[in-house]
Amino acid sequence: MAEFQDYVILFLVCLVSTILVRAIFTKKKNKGHRPPSPPALPIIGNLHLISQLPHQSFHKLSTRYGPIMQIFLGSVPCVVVSNPEIAKEFLKTHETCFSNRFTNYAVHYLSYGCKGFLFAPYGNYWKFMKKICMSELLGGRNLDKLLPLRQQETLRFLRLLQKKGEAGEGVDVGGELLTLANSIISRMTMSQTSSESDNDVEEIRKMVIDTAELAGKFNVSDFIWFCKNFDLHGMKKRLKEIHDRFDTMMEKVIEEHEKERKRRKEGGEYAEFRDLLDILLEIHEDESTEIKFTRENIKAFILDIFMAGTDTSAITTEWALAELINNPHVMEKARQEIDSVTGKIRLIKESDLVNLPYLQAIVKETLRIHPTAPFIGRESSESCIVCGYEIPAKTSLIVNLWSMGRDPNLWKDPLEFRPERFISEENQLDVRGQNFQLMPFGTGRRMCPGTSLALQVVPTTLAAMIQCFEWKVDGTVNMEEKPAMTLPRSYPLVCVPVPRFNCVPSTV
Repeated sequence: MAEFQDYVILFLVCLVSTILVRAIFTKKKNKGHRPPSPPALPIIGNLHLISQLPHQSFHKLSTRYGPIMQIFLGSVPCVVVSNPEIAKEFLKTHETCFSNRFTNYAVHYLSYGCKGFLFAPYGNYWKFMKKICMSELLGGRNLDKLLPLRQQETLRFLRLLQKKGEAGEGVDVGGELLTLANSIISRMTMSQTSSESDNDVEEIRKMVIDTAELAGKFNVSDFIWFCKNFDLHGMKKRLKEIHDRFDTMMEKVIEEHEKERKRRKEGGEYAEFRDLLDILLEIHEDESTEIKFTRENIKAFILDIFMAGTDTSAITTEWALAELINNPHVMEKARQEIDSVTGKIRLIKESDLVNLPYLQAIVKETLRIHPTAPFIGRESSESCIVCGYEIPAKTSLIVNLWSMGRDPNLWKDPLEFRPERFISEENQLDVRGQNFQLMPFGTGRRMCPGTSLALQVVPTTLAAMIQCFEWKVDGTVNMEEKPAMTLPRSYPLVCVPVPRFNCVPSTV
């Protein structure tokens, strides 16, 4: 037995020595051709330097190693960028090399093997899916057509707040905002209203939270090659539960749509409104379509829409309200602007946003300090040279939006919540990916397709919450962040929404 242990120890010493020698020679060979890098350990690379909030760890490392650095997450090489000019080189000048997204095991499993839209590799299938998304759901004409739907769901949300406020009850603001976003997306994609599908909406709400958490959770198996087949964090059971819940729900909804489509076809009826699921089923049934569309493609696409359009907008609105509560002078200035437009006699509308520059500045300031996703993640499809550095194929690119939003070289007093910084003529930055200093929705061909919807829903919802209610909390609001794929708050924002006046109609 002792002899066997000696052999094991000898093997481990040889293995570690080999790795160390290889690392030293590789480092010497690449010196001057790769970005600066913190010292890496054998096998784990720089994983020991990364906390549960990776964007914060990357930010701390960048203050020492510069705005572009290379780190190794286990066996995965990564380039971390925290400067807008360097980000522009990667995301615009060399966009063709960085049009794929890095996907971890959780994302791959939940999205049916990346068969949806968000994480599909760049190519003909992705282009086809984006075309559907923009032409059938998120294009300007469709968003205008779906305005009454958004208004109805917002009124339901406000009436709930009013009822709670009149009773003096606290509200989990983030939870209710997520329900609102889920209701809007459910109706846009599957024609399901809150009253018709309370259980499904609640199920989707829980699923979105769980999916964002697990997709953003650190998993050793994603980064250390010989751990790939081990479930070291016990994630597989939870992933299977979420996947099975979503799959069961979607099968039920798809079957209902198929029955309704068959009934209309047999009766010679014409559907006045086709939701996204109807359109996806048409593509699935059409054998002549350029892309063969499976049932799994449909489910994965619907999941992508929920992930991209619900959790994100709810989180941004919740962070904005939290900042306003902690900065009452900003809240009061926004309320005066809104009252001057509505005259205190009607509820704010989406069409009023053009006359609310301060409110829009509040949203931009929120996205600067609390970007919906803390970083943009891409993967190089081929080797290239960027900013004089050699970037091998299969290198993960991390553009740290969170860090850029806190850079004192880019923003004066970056940790202060000051919407006024976006009011001046020279600083009215666009957030649609053209300015690399502030690009919360990404940029280029893989920019978030739901940007226009978000920039309608978030400020309108926030404006209504400011207009209709005083928000009472005990003390100041905690602003800690929680680990996830997006950037949720660590603690729920629980407030009592005290009605200012009755600006909510009694019926929809």
